Amino acid sequence: MLNLRQSKGSMLYPAFNPEQGQLILEPEAPGQGYWVGCASVLYDTERESYLMTYRRRRPRGLGEERGYACFIAESKDGVAFSDIWSIKKSQLNSSSMERFSIQKSPKGSYLLYISYVDPVDNRWRIDVIEADRPEDFDPGQRREVFTAASTNTEAVKDPQVFKIGPVYYMLVSYAKKLENTSQFDKAHSTGDIYNTGLSQAPTALAHSLDGINFTWTGEILPVGQGWDRYQSRLNSVVNLGKIFLGFYDGSASEKENYEERCGLAVSFDLKNWDKLTPTAPWVTSPFASGSLRYVQGLIKDQELWLYYEYARSDAAHELRLIKLAV
Repeated sequence: MLNLRQSKGSMLYPAFNPEQGQLILEPEAPGQGYWVGCASVLYDTERESYLMTYRRRRPRGLGEERGYACFIAESKDGVAFSDIWSIKKSQLNSSSMERFSIQKSPKGSYLLYISYVDPVDNRWRIDVIEADRPEDFDPGQRREVFTAASTNTEAVKDPQVFKIGPVYYMLVSYAKKLENTSQFDKAHSTGDIYNTGLSQAPTALAHSLDGINFTWTGEILPVGQGWDRYQSRLNSVVNLGKIFLGFYDGSASEKENYEERCGLAVSFDLKNWDKLTPTAPWVTSPFASGSLRYVQGLIKDQELWLYYEYARSDAAHELRLIKLAV
């Protein structure tokens, strides 16, 4: 049960056993660097189905390495998904893609938010594509939402967009501006500053009324001082009535990049967050690196559904779902 309890002066939620989750998707091969996950899920009342975006990744050094393909899949029950759309990183002339997110526009069309490495400057950026159906997104019609330049950061990625009333909110993982500009080439030469240790990665918030033109609010979840002192990436938010519950990925250094673990935070206004897990992660995998990341929470039928990317015993990552009573 997701009831608050007191423990050593801190407000904590009971953790769940990730091994009890249902398998949703498997990686294409066993071993380190083969991942499937970073899911974002929307229940579409018009189609009466779940729409899920997810990514597949391969280890560095392969022909199509890193985040090489992203997908939209559909399901009637939220468990058995079938792909209805896909994109390869070559279609963006990019070295990698990461988390996507899908929403409906005020006029009923579909909005797909994509994050990928910009071939122009080798920095992560976020674009949006609009289509009448989720099967019809055209990458050639993408529009800029945020870049490193427009936000005065070193990178922006992993958008998670949700609505409250008429307002669209976007959670963004960003890399802080470099204090030493002479490190710019080193920071971006690999196309992933998050893996260099040169910049911390907190979470920012943006808002919009049309789902296309967003205003950058700024940092809402800073890095911590312990296990999450390098990265604090707020992945999803669920409304529990009086408070918002957030699931965030934390890492202590770039050595844990790609293998983050899950923490919890709460907020009354989406802008000011208190971490419930400042000293240790909330949930980890019992296998390999212990990674359990990109938790996507949904409230459905008096249950909390959590989709999560999870490290297996062979160090690959798979996508699972667990349903908890609210």
